[in-house]
Amino acid sequence: MMNEWIDDSVDGIHYRTGERIRINFLDGRISEIRVLSLPVEGVSELNNHLHLKKSEALPLIGPGLVDLQINGFRGYDLNDPLLTPETVVKVTSLLQQEGVTSYYPTLITSSSNHIEQALLAIATACAEDEDVANIIAGIHVEGPYISPKDGARGAHAAEWVRRPSWQEIARWQEAAKGRIKILTLSPEWKNAEDFIRKCVDEGITVSIGHTSASSAQIRTAAAAGASMSTHFGNGIQPQLPRHPNVLWDQLAAEELWCCLIADGFHVPQEVLKVAMKVKGDHALLVSDAVALCGMPPGYYNTPVGGKVILTSEGRLHLADSPELLAGSAQLLTRGIEYLTRSRICNLHTAWDMASVRPAVKMGLATALGLKVGAPADLLLASWDGDAFKVHGTYKAGKLIKNARL
Repeated sequence: MMNEWIDDSVDGIHYRTGERIRINFLDGRISEIRVLSLPVEGVSELNNHLHLKKSEALPLIGPGLVDLQINGFRGYDLNDPLLTPETVVKVTSLLQQEGVTSYYPTLITSSSNHIEQALLAIATACAEDEDVANIIAGIHVEGPYISPKDGARGAHAAEWVRRPSWQEIARWQEAAKGRIKILTLSPEWKNAEDFIRKCVDEGITVSIGHTSASSAQIRTAAAAGASMSTHFGNGIQPQLPRHPNVLWDQLAAEELWCCLIADGFHVPQEVLKVAMKVKGDHALLVSDAVALCGMPPGYYNTPVGGKVILTSEGRLHLADSPELLAGSAQLLTRGIEYLTRSRICNLHTAWDMASVRPAVKMGLATALGLKVGAPADLLLASWDGDAFKVHGTYKAGKLIKNARL
């Protein structure tokens, strides 16, 4: 897929401790972490927010990013009706330049044939390119078994929303060569409980999203094995009763991990703070990036949202209704930056929310983080108290040659 430089070690500043370290690699894994010095001059824990002075040459080093929800990037749409394996390869390559070492291509509500063909394209890309197969940890199918109600349905096309079908999922899984690992649905359908149990038995993580389900339906779904909330605080009706409602119900369900889009637009700081306090280590970041992520600000005409505007601040909204978002135009790095700059949490917690925690949830080997024996999937970055910048990406101990250095 990409030209890579093979190294056997890399020096940096530990993203948690501030120590200068050298990480040695062997067979794609971390074989040794050597502390070269105590926290270096120029590194401080100002208000519990690790940052570097501009004079410090070495980058911060931490686990590579794991994104459970990517719809596209830099003009490439994974939901394109004519998706090709070549597009999947291109998206994968571009994401690595942004510190992403594992991700889940995400397909939204559409016709059965469209989803099947997209799954086949992703599976083909993985079969033809070992690097792609190592980075795509699974596929996330978001819909079509979601709420048919306006608001909760979001931008998903109403004509394709339908009740869960195990026969359909089985056919899709065959096309995907077993790579469907996450399924977002609403448990408001009558057959949802049995369907969720079948999915979980087959190794598919069921996530609740785009829902107007009742409290009882949320509880039943969690008891049946649903274990995550998709982009919590979004994909719901705009007005809810004080209580009960789908937000309280999901926060109260201890079984549900909480996925958050922390781009500064999708949910306010108060929601982020509450969700993170309630869920603790079970709160994680997703980008939910769409094809316009990484594109210049401007006016665009898109297949899903129609006429949209991407602002210079990175907010993507409907052209005729500026109050309505048209998707996420930011990657996980924005979430790390936003949480840290807003002092909602410290840098290493935000970094873990975008790397270690999603890996833990999905049972990936990178859940070990920066430890001996873990895959050498690393992100080199800098944080100056305002901006979080990527400087390099290692996948299995190989520095991606076209990453920004």
